Amino acid sequence: MRNSLQLFFVLLCSVSITIPAVAETTAFVGAHLIPIDGPEISNGILIVEDGIITSIGPKNQIKVPDDATLVDVQGQTIMPGLVDTHSHIGGFRAADKSGPIQPGVRIMDGLNVFDSGYRRAVAGGLTTLNVMPGSGFLSSGQTIYLKMRRTGPGTKIFTPEDLAYTTDDGNGGLRVLGGLKMANGTNSQREAPFPGTRAKSAFLVREKFIKAQEYAAKIEAADGDASKLPPRDLDLEILVEVMAGERVVHHHTHRADDIMTVLRLKDEFGFKVVLHHLSEGWKVADQIAASGAGCSIITVDSPGGKLEAVELRFETGAVLAEAGALVAYHTDDWITDSRLFLRSAAIGMRGGLDRETALKSLTINGAIMLDLDHRTGSLTKGKDADFIILNGDPLSVYTRVQQTWVEGQKVFDINDPADRLYAEGGQGAGNNMEPFLCCYENGGES
Repeated sequence: MRNSLQLFFVLLCSVSITIPAVAETTAFVGAHLIPIDGPEISNGILIVEDGIITSIGPKNQIKVPDDATLVDVQGQTIMPGLVDTHSHIGGFRAADKSGPIQPGVRIMDGLNVFDSGYRRAVAGGLTTLNVMPGSGFLSSGQTIYLKMRRTGPGTKIFTPEDLAYTTDDGNGGLRVLGGLKMANGTNSQREAPFPGTRAKSAFLVREKFIKAQEYAAKIEAADGDASKLPPRDLDLEILVEVMAGERVVHHHTHRADDIMTVLRLKDEFGFKVVLHHLSEGWKVADQIAASGAGCSIITVDSPGGKLEAVELRFETGAVLAEAGALVAYHTDDWITDSRLFLRSAAIGMRGGLDRETALKSLTINGAIMLDLDHRTGSLTKGKDADFIILNGDPLSVYTRVQQTWVEGQKVFDINDPADRLYAEGGQGAGNNMEPFLCCYENGGES
């Protein structure tokens, strides 16, 4: 009998048994829902299955699956996760002082995924970030679009690729998504080989794009013959992608004349652009709207800080939106702490922005600028379950983010003491400030 049982056990273990995966379904019941792509819903239900939104609507119209885990969110507010179109969390150094235009450099190669800034970001409700190099160059390199999956001890996040939005690269692999950071104005003006004037800045950019056009023409003429291909040039490759519409330009620009220069280059070389900061965007709002450029603007409590920004106005968002431009806000973290991002749109409303546009400026409008609106930015069936739970209206100064969810996984909970530290601690919460201290370098002395 004992031998028979042993034989049965061996045979059982040798059989490959496939058990169908059980979908993980969670229903959030009773909250005030702000879908963004439709009217707000009182006493609603949001259903998430395997990280995807599968249903949303009033409580009396939505059937909750029998196997769903119920989460009581009565009296709270749920809206999409916030999209920050311009952040420097994790390190902003890309290009170096060797030249003014370095599009081939990738911010992802200098990104620290263990930076405590990511935890502060989710404490502020941010679920998607466009992490950018700095603005001291005409082009300081490629940006990266990040999904704020949970980082830190006990996670499986080790590289930027683990956080990045990706797409099929056409060769059986994945391509990390991001744009190209460019800048004009005073930041990039210094001694040669950098430009000393605004006109020389435009000249150098134009010159580089013309070289990229010539590079693309040589590749096309080679028609697949490797012996006829030009030497590979990583900088020109990226500019070719930009002109082909495969990579958006995220352009730092403040003054009205600088803004118009960007639009002039956009028309000349046919690239898609999102204009960032736009301190004087209110002066040329009609021209910006007519160009179709996205507007990623910043608002701060005390405008100024640099001569280019002295005419920054709270009304800029309203003026641009009234002209017909697509408007989003950004943190430029540390300029605005990620934990205070909701306040940016509230300040915009103080300047005349309507509520609907204000909410879109924190969510779907930014997603559109990053070409990620098919994935995130609204509580829409089929999109990623990226959302935040608030204890009040999102545009009230008294409201706090209670929880942040990314792809159906809770990545922040204010009731968790470890998470609460990042929500309420100062700049040193998490003890990781290296990229933001002028006199601190890799733990050594200045």
